[in-house]
Amino acid sequence: MNVEPQKVLIADDDVINRQVLAELLKPEYTVLLAKNGEQALERATRHAPDLILLDVMMPDLDGYEVLRRLRADPQTEQIAVIFISGLDRPEDEANGLKLGAADYIAKPFNATVVMARVALHLQLVRQRRMLERLAHVDGLTELANRRRFDELYAQEWQRAQRNGWPLSLALLDIDAFKQYNDCYGHPAGDRALRAIARTTAGGLRRPADLAARYGGEELVLLLPDTDIVQARHVVDEICAAIAALDMPHAASQVAPVLTVSVGGATLGGHGPESAAELFEAADEHLYRAKQEGRNRVVWRNPVGG
Repeated sequence: MNVEPQKVLIADDDVINRQVLAELLKPEYTVLLAKNGEQALERATRHAPDLILLDVMMPDLDGYEVLRRLRADPQTEQIAVIFISGLDRPEDEANGLKLGAADYIAKPFNATVVMARVALHLQLVRQRRMLERLAHVDGLTELANRRRFDELYAQEWQRAQRNGWPLSLALLDIDAFKQYNDCYGHPAGDRALRAIARTTAGGLRRPADLAARYGGEELVLLLPDTDIVQARHVVDEICAAIAALDMPHAASQVAPVLTVSVGGATLGGHGPESAAELFEAADEHLYRAKQEGRNRVVWRNPVGG
């Protein structure tokens, strides 16, 4: 598996310093350059570097002001920053650390020290992101967990409201899953749940689409900027792919193989609707799918229903 190099932004008004640092780091990292504070902010926002080497003394915006602005912007507040400066008084270093810098390297810098500090802080970035990812992942299915779904659902609902875009939501419940566990055992049930989760995630079309484990044998699909026709097509294909896994279910009165019931709803056409109300609509239609015999998709009609 190829892993992309981490990105380091070098912000320094001295062209020699930029060149020396760039040549030092290029063999191992993707290097971005900025010659002043405004460029540093613009490139930090556009490229989301993993680490910024930031000169303190620059014209217009100095490093301290750049760091304040980075920390004030949700897009850049988590980027690690190492100050590089000719100011070597303890109070100068303390000032940078108080503002949120991760480290402080004095000029003239030593190449070995720079490489060691950069490697250390990029390792910490990797570890932090891994922990963040694990906090958002369901351990059994490796889908997003309920916490992650709740976060992204709130964001996407607000975006849909703000832009007037459609937003579709679907709840999937594995039919007669308790009986499956009773018949084949919980290890087999776990394997089946993982297979259905992989198939569900594999049926998504867009990077913004999300499949999450909502709880037990229930999964949820979040489909931003997706209208009812598009959403139904995606969900119908996922249901067909799950049935095509052909996992026998001798204890089911629904079908001879594992199947799912789905309830869905799309934002729009029903007047003002909160995120909770849209979710409740999808849940209500999942209940209808179960009441109508399971192994089917029941979607809220565009108006009413």
